[in-house]
Amino acid sequence: MLSLVYPSMPWQDLPDFVATILNANNKPSLGAIMLEFLILTAARSGEVRLMQWEEIDFETCLWTVPAERMKARIEHRVPLSNRALMILQNQKKKAENTLLVFPTIRGKVATDMIMTKLLRSYKIKSDIKGRVATAHGFRSSFRNWASETGCSREIAERALSHTCLLYTSPSPRDAHE
Repeated sequence: MLSLVYPSMPWQDLPDFVATILNANNKPSLGAIMLEFLILTAARSGEVRLMQWEEIDFETCLWTVPAERMKARIEHRVPLSNRALMILQNQKKKAENTLLVFPTIRGKVATDMIMTKLLRSYKIKSDIKGRVATAHGFRSSFRNWASETGCSREIAERALSHTCLLYTSPSPRDAHE
């Protein structure tokens, strides 16, 4: 099976990108807001674009993505950082009788191009020469960060909602049981 490689931003460049592009404006675009949330949660763009308020638990700081919206068709729970919660609280203030967390001005689901357009307009460089970073590529940025900073493979794969049974190997302790 052929796997696609999505151009990604080196994780070391992310803090500067967020500060200078995504948060440079007092009134960021919907695409910038969504992209920052996507980066913070390592989510797929469709999960973010279709996100609904009923999926958020502000008390436990969790976003529960229903199975029907997940690639593996398994419910996925995403812990929310303080910044991710701040983004949601700001969106909640703007909400006008909508189920969607990130609706367009017309109250509709944003297209996948909303984040792509932002990345292309700023010509955001990726790890592939001549290619602009993609929204999905930020999942690779997360995976590379996790790998290079000592995060366990199982935790990183779970955070990406990958089917962990395919990615985990027995620990030395398991071999003795």
